[in-house]
Amino acid sequence: MSQQVPFPWPARSATGVGSMPGTDAAETLAVVFGEVPDLPFLPELPGRGPGADMIGRTAALLVDMPVETTASGWRLAERRGRDLGRASGLLEADLDALVAAAGGFAGAFKIQLCGPWTLAASLTLTRSMEPALADAGAVADLAASLAEGAAAHAADVRRRVPGAELIVQFDEPVLPGVLAGSVPTASGLRRVSAVDEPVAADHLRSVLEQTQASTIVHCCAADVPWSLIAASGARGVSFDLALIRRSDEDAIGEIAEAGLGCAIGAVPATEAGNGRPARPEDHATDVIRLWDRIGLPLGGLAEQVIITPACGLAGLSPGRARESLAHCQEVARLLPEMIEEGVR
Repeated sequence: MSQQVPFPWPARSATGVGSMPGTDAAETLAVVFGEVPDLPFLPELPGRGPGADMIGRTAALLVDMPVETTASGWRLAERRGRDLGRASGLLEADLDALVAAAGGFAGAFKIQLCGPWTLAASLTLTRSMEPALADAGAVADLAASLAEGAAAHAADVRRRVPGAELIVQFDEPVLPGVLAGSVPTASGLRRVSAVDEPVAADHLRSVLEQTQASTIVHCCAADVPWSLIAASGARGVSFDLALIRRSDEDAIGEIAEAGLGCAIGAVPATEAGNGRPARPEDHATDVIRLWDRIGLPLGGLAEQVIITPACGLAGLSPGRARESLAHCQEVARLLPEMIEEGVR
């Protein structure tokens, strides 16, 4: 069985999806390393403004494709400017903070980047307000540029944290819309034509392969394109458990049997600290029941599954975000114990 293949993270791992509240990278990294020590991650802090968001942070890594901000978001630019400089500076500061926080660290470590299709749907073209997604040539250039930039970024993280076994998560929340042809044009009156699944898989694969790291594709939307993600060469898929329908379960089973890991968003990102949240045992039971319905052996669940919040935590207070990560870690810790006790 594929579960016999070692996964690039320890058993009973929990981690964050990516974003966290606040503006202080050092403080946030201390929380991350403290609450999810088996699979810590480099947090995104979008509260600092443009350049710290998922799109700006990843766009800062593009090679020979500068970007700038507009009133409606980020667009491809003709030359490098202040906006791109700010985004690059914020990322550099975060990496410096990581070096200080990760002194002597050895083990699995995760970084997050925007995937090529969500990036293409989110960036507009230089001389129009249309999404880059509408121009097949721009998409190809963007994917090639992102592949080169992501590989360089991954190498930089390895150099700064030499003990890290790097995992790169590519966020693709818009990918289902790209495949369905539901991404709006600038006017909002039309939709960009749907992208064929083989084309989408090819561009995604080209980016993942060049990182030279274990990769996870995160899609916190409904209609996760399971087969496309499997075809991309990703080591794992990350999804929101609350959005999973019975019709998705066969596809999850096929992915798991093929040897992919599952980062399961089992803890609602709004729940921790909000009134009286569900117990970790409740969320562990939800994960076990999913595995049981699919018909997968429960013995390998704690090795194959990572527990995460359902999505990023930037909308929570710092205290609640810390509670959410701690809650995820407790769910991960409980899984093998509850399986041994025969929980269904």
